[in-house]
Amino acid sequence: MNTSATSFPRARPGTPGRGPSRCIGALLASTIVATAASAHQPSEPIEHAVQAFLEHEVQGMPGDIRIGVNRFDPTNRLPACASIAPFLPPGVRPWGAISVGIRCDAPMPWTAYVQARVQVFGPYLVAARALRSSERLDAVDVEVREGELSALPDNVLSAPEQAVGHITRFAVAEGMPLRASVLRQANAVSRGRPVQVYTQGEGFTVSGEGQALNDAAPGERVRVRLPGGQIVHGVARADGGVMLGF
Repeated sequence: MNTSATSFPRARPGTPGRGPSRCIGALLASTIVATAASAHQPSEPIEHAVQAFLEHEVQGMPGDIRIGVNRFDPTNRLPACASIAPFLPPGVRPWGAISVGIRCDAPMPWTAYVQARVQVFGPYLVAARALRSSERLDAVDVEVREGELSALPDNVLSAPEQAVGHITRFAVAEGMPLRASVLRQANAVSRGRPVQVYTQGEGFTVSGEGQALNDAAPGERVRVRLPGGQIVHGVARADGGVMLGF
């Protein structure tokens, strides 16, 4: 009986062979390329997740809130995500034009960003006239307006009671929004004036008199000279007294 044998080419010495491992590697590479080319994360789940995330973030904010989410790149080549987790980068508040992060952990981790805009509309205070520095405000000095709070500077006041009775730190032009940083509380204690001083212990309060050595608004520190000449430190109270021991 005649038998025939099939011979296979052998790799020449010094040249890499085309063995099974090399073929498997090529197959894997082509599979990865094909998978990457066909990968696609649908836009709608991303946009819905960002919308829901921002709605949760602004809960409790005063005013009329409107949220707009830009369309997520429909031509993306990201693997479809099984669990979408929106987040805000550190230091970013959900206010105005923002970038919301999208984190995916499975089946393949990736991170992307979606542009959004959160608009907040409500009342805010403006100066009803030109205000000088160190001027005490009355009700006629402020005006309430309605507008987009998210387009205004931080700490804009929203109600007259937040400004009336306060003192301007510097001049403010007519029509300018009134911010908390522009005003300070009126002094509760005046330098050189007599003050009632208090000290507290467990279950008791002791009061006496002294002389204030500096001006202070409620909550600010005060130096007080007692009748015997001793100088003590305390905090001004809204009623004009001073609580010692702070």
